Amino acid sequence: MASVAHVEGWSAESATIAQIEEALTDLRFNVGHGGLPDLRTSVLTHMAWVPEEWQRAATETLAGLGERHPSRTLLLFPHPDVEDRLSARVSLECHELEGELRHLCNEVVELGLCGIRAQAPASVVEPLLLPNLPVFLRWRGRPPFRTAPFQELVELTDRLIVDSSEWPDLPGAYAELDEFFEETAVSDIAWRRTLLWREALAKAWPELPDRIAGPPAEASLITGWLKSRAGIEVAREWADELPFAEEKSGSDLLSEELDVFGRDPIYEDAVRAAGESV
Repeated sequence: MASVAHVEGWSAESATIAQIEEALTDLRFNVGHGGLPDLRTSVLTHMAWVPEEWQRAATETLAGLGERHPSRTLLLFPHPDVEDRLSARVSLECHELEGELRHLCNEVVELGLCGIRAQAPASVVEPLLLPNLPVFLRWRGRPPFRTAPFQELVELTDRLIVDSSEWPDLPGAYAELDEFFEETAVSDIAWRRTLLWREALAKAWPELPDRIAGPPAEASLITGWLKSRAGIEVAREWADELPFAEEKSGSDLLSEELDVFGRDPIYEDAVRAAGESV
C-alpha cells in the first residue's frame, strides 16, 4: 500500500471565502517543503453534505478513496442551530506515486456551515469549485428534497450521489427523488449493490420468483426494475442481507460512482416504479 501524508494547511473558527482561497493557493505552492512536492491533477470537485450523525462514516469513506480520484473535496458540515459563522480547515492528502519522487495530492476543505450559512450553502461553495471540471455531490442520509440547501447545491452539481439505504421512509421517498432527474444525473449506491442480484435474475429469465427478500432500498429497486423492464409485479419482503452481494467497502462503492457521468434511465425507471408502489 502506498504511504499517505496528511499535510495540514490552515484552519479558522471564523473564516471568509477569500481566506480559504488564499490558504489553498499557499498550500499548493508551499507543500514542497519537507519533501512533498505537489502533483495537482484534480479531475473533479467532490462535495459531500454531512449532517452530524454521518460525520464519522463520511470521514472513513473519504480516507478510503486514496489516490483513485484526484479532486478538491468540500466537506459541508451543517450546524444550523449555532451562531452564524463559517469555520474552515484546509489540508492536503498526499499519496506516493510508484517510481515518482512527486506526490499526487487531494485538496480537502472542511467547512462548518453555522447558523444561516447552513440554509444558503451555494454562496459558500460556488467560489471554491474547480473551474471547467465536473461537480459531484454526495448527500449523506435522507435528502430534504424541497429545501433551499438541497436545491441550491443540486443546481451546482453535475451528478448527485445518494445511498437510499440510508433513508427511513422507503419506498415513498423515491417519488420525491423522481422530481430531480431532470435537474441532475443521479447515482444511488443502493442500486449499485443490486448489480449481482439483477444479473442473477436476468440469467434466470423467464423463470422468476414471485417473491423477493432483501433490505428495503435494494428490494424496492429490484421490484421497481422488474416492473419497469418486464411489466412483472413481484411481492417483496424486508430482510437484513442481500441474496447476492460483493464484498466492497463504502469507499469502493463511492469510487465507482465517481467514474459515472451520464444519466441512467434504467435506474430512473426503477425508481419511478418503486415510488408508485407505495
